[in-house]
Amino acid sequence: MTRGLWVTFEGGDGTGKTTQATRLETWLREQGRTVVRTREPGGTEVGVLIRDIVLHHRGEVSPRAEALLYAADRAQHVATLVRPALARGEVVIQDRYFDSSVAYQGAGRVLDAEQVRDLSMWATEGALPDLTVLLDLDPATARRRLDAADKPFDRLEAEKSEFHERVRSAFLALAAADPARFLVLDAALPADELAVAVRARLHHVLS
Repeated sequence: MTRGLWVTFEGGDGTGKTTQATRLETWLREQGRTVVRTREPGGTEVGVLIRDIVLHHRGEVSPRAEALLYAADRAQHVATLVRPALARGEVVIQDRYFDSSVAYQGAGRVLDAEQVRDLSMWATEGALPDLTVLLDLDPATARRRLDAADKPFDRLEAEKSEFHERVRSAFLALAAADPARFLVLDAALPADELAVAVRARLHHVLS
């Protein structure tokens, strides 16, 4: 394993993306790989500012403005962090990428999903991960997990159940359309089982 590798984790809020990303990072470091953990939005200094707007701004942010802000964050993130890390032969493990924009802004905000995707592809010059792990979970179960965490909801987490149902359906549709890139896992399974499944698929990608 000497070439760069890019793995993204997708899914609704409360599906366990951070847990699985952390487990994968630990395993890869044990294999001697250099790992870069990052997220969208907020993986760069510019991204931190954008994250505060799109997730925590108290005033109204229109759906199209929201989509453009995410694309701006993504352009900066890929150009200044992801591509350089991959060029150095490192592993990038990332919480969310453009699939989230297609699901959240395209389906959730009821914008044109194809236009949202095209915007991200233009912003990143067509950059695609080697593997995208989709952690799928019923939104009602995910909401109970978020409630148990006892933390304030951000703007997207606070949306109504209908919003999150549209987001889930969009993620599943994206995965069905690109099975070579996606690994879809039932996020209700034990964390250890999910981690094993991710590692198995990663071996397949590398081979």
